[in-house]
Amino acid sequence: MTDGRFMHDLATRLWPINRSITGNGLRQTLEILKEHLPELTITEVASGTQCFDWVVPPEWNVTQARLTAPDGSVVADIADHTLHLLGYSTPVDLRLSLDELQSHLYSLPDQPDAIPYMTSYYKERWGFCITDTARQALQPGEYHARIESTLDADGALSYGELVIPGESEQEIFISTYICHPSMANNELSGPVVATALAMWLSRLPQRKYTYRFVFIPETIGSIAYLSRNLEVLQSRVIAGFNVTCIGDERGYSYLASRHGDTLSDRVVQHVMQHVDPDHIRYPWEERGSDERQYCAPGIDLPITTVMRSKFGEYPEYHTSLDDLELVTPAGLQGGLDVLQKCCTVLEADAAYRVTVLGEPQLGKRGLYPNLSTKDTKRQVANMMNLISYSDGQHSVLDIAEKLDQPFWVLQPIAEVLYEHSLLENI
Repeated sequence: MTDGRFMHDLATRLWPINRSITGNGLRQTLEILKEHLPELTITEVASGTQCFDWVVPPEWNVTQARLTAPDGSVVADIADHTLHLLGYSTPVDLRLSLDELQSHLYSLPDQPDAIPYMTSYYKERWGFCITDTARQALQPGEYHARIESTLDADGALSYGELVIPGESEQEIFISTYICHPSMANNELSGPVVATALAMWLSRLPQRKYTYRFVFIPETIGSIAYLSRNLEVLQSRVIAGFNVTCIGDERGYSYLASRHGDTLSDRVVQHVMQHVDPDHIRYPWEERGSDERQYCAPGIDLPITTVMRSKFGEYPEYHTSLDDLELVTPAGLQGGLDVLQKCCTVLEADAAYRVTVLGEPQLGKRGLYPNLSTKDTKRQVANMMNLISYSDGQHSVLDIAEKLDQPFWVLQPIAEVLYEHSLLENI
């Protein structure tokens, strides 16, 4: 659980930062991630920059936001919870009646004790988000709404990028977003798991592939990144994963790529089949994260989204109930384990050909167990089946799928056979 605790502690540190698609919250988050990923580079894309069909918006920052009741009590304060403020709220300093205030309040009658997450990136407005219980308790009188925010047309959008080189220039692309305020599964689970995955990959003694990580604001960030890097991505990326909602303990899910049959789809389905046979495969039509951009026509990167509980499908989604109790060290560890297994399959898969004619004599090589048990019978069966399919036309992943065995069970057997010169890697 060491990695799980590290990730949960990192999420706890990032929790109070007020993040959005631009602003100092993004920069602060990236600087904290850079403490663990020293080679992370931070790029600024100026507000007003045309990115395909979109334009980078003005940079938004907030220093204070508070709504005060007629009796002087605080109804909502961003210092208490970052979700209390409508994202991208314009600055105001107004006194207004309860009736006038109502159009600037957001709550969830169906979840009366949850603060909703609301934004208005591309239309100027202001507002506060509160529980519906608190809203129903509001009394007539004069309220004071004060929001100290800026919308700077000379600002920028920030994103982080890390490239971990391998033996090949072919790349595995891993994307996660850092634009939501204090939510744990929908926001912080993605970047903390991606950070731990990058740290693990960096420690490997060798890597077949190069790994490219991006930490971006959702939608406009991925569009901005693609607009600057599309040619190199299309020429190098052979597989990749969008990482989000990966920290709870409610099982696993993934969202297929637009084509549905990429190497990424195949690897994720194989891993999840053996980690969680009850996992949910969501079709492309139920997309909703940055896979929308990476798999768009004309971009066509082989990207799937890897999750535990899918965005929009769990009750705490986009509310204050998505907290650091919903996301646990064990949940984060499970999310990391799945991605590590996916990378292991990509790294270690190979096609082998048996080097002897007929069935090899395993006993003289010390490969046949002296004691027969239920487990050793299974091991021998896997070994013999692996040999029988090793004709140079089937990779270990192919064989694992044929035998309905986990890749990570067969691959070490292939290594042993290779070391004994019974298989050659072609």
